[in-house]
Amino acid sequence: MWRCDRMPLQSLEETCIKPAPDFDQLRRVLLRDGRPDFIPFYELLVDIPVQERVLGKRIEHAADTVEFYYKAGYDCLPVWSRVDMPRGSLVDRSHPYPISDRKSFEEYPWPATDAVSYAEFDQVSRVLPEGMMATCNSGLSGFFECLQSLIGFEPLCFMLIDDPDLVQAVCSRLEDIFTAMYRNMASIDIVGAVVVHDDLGFKTQPLLRPDDLRKYILPVHKKLAEIGHAAGKPVILHSCGQLAPVMEEIIEEVKIDAKHSYEDSILPVTEAWKLYGERIAILGGYDVDRLCRSTEEEIRAYTGMLVTEVGAEGGYALGSGNSIASYIPIEKYLTMLDEGWRLRNR
Repeated sequence: MWRCDRMPLQSLEETCIKPAPDFDQLRRVLLRDGRPDFIPFYELLVDIPVQERVLGKRIEHAADTVEFYYKAGYDCLPVWSRVDMPRGSLVDRSHPYPISDRKSFEEYPWPATDAVSYAEFDQVSRVLPEGMMATCNSGLSGFFECLQSLIGFEPLCFMLIDDPDLVQAVCSRLEDIFTAMYRNMASIDIVGAVVVHDDLGFKTQPLLRPDDLRKYILPVHKKLAEIGHAAGKPVILHSCGQLAPVMEEIIEEVKIDAKHSYEDSILPVTEAWKLYGERIAILGGYDVDRLCRSTEEEIRAYTGMLVTEVGAEGGYALGSGNSIASYIPIEKYLTMLDEGWRLRNR
């Protein structure tokens, strides 16, 4: 056993991490196939500025991203499809929501299902170290998120009442694109797990009525999960927000293998483990606010609790409650990784 106690940690070279990727261990976690040989790491993503500060260089190519996830001790890295599709923006009013009625729906330049680019997967495959795999992710964000970006959240809420047939028409066109994209991504050799990432809620409840999620959104998630499973790949749902009203459907009907994104003010990961840990894998859960505010000693103690208690019987991977955003202090992120790696070598 070794221990690195220097603080603040500013680079991977200062941690205890000795890269030795083994995706089979993460796969065991995702499928709840007993306790793995060690508790692996998992993140939906690490922001590019964080990767650059940790590596001390610009991220310019896929090889640079692979280098980061490898040196940081991960067994997989996220890889994304790319799709050109005009959409609106919550923050940039120069990009208005393009669909508001039947006429704008019919005039919308829907991309062909074969217009999706998978170039990043090819680039990563050329430099992927032995033992590492990729998780596949939609370049259109999530299905529900994409629906919002076409119509707008408030207009969508009105449209669900005023013109539900139009909502269904938009969903059907999106479903064609998403199912084709996921079928292609899941078939790629380097893909070890499929990620359905779609923020469905906020602090106190889902963003839509549960019945609307059941009618328009969850059936598509189920199809994406079926595509992943048909390809022999575990399926991860990343979703922020309070999902309690539809969590049973997500587990029993969508049939996810693992859930990611937990926030202490909504559902702490320790409670999620008690509620759902016998049926799905629990990923991450180190609340981002907690990580930002904690001292080195607190980070090491909380990381230890997650590894030794939540991960006691398997079905758990260590990581943040959401993602490693650019505002998280580097030394605190590295301390979490350092302690997680130290504990696997006890």
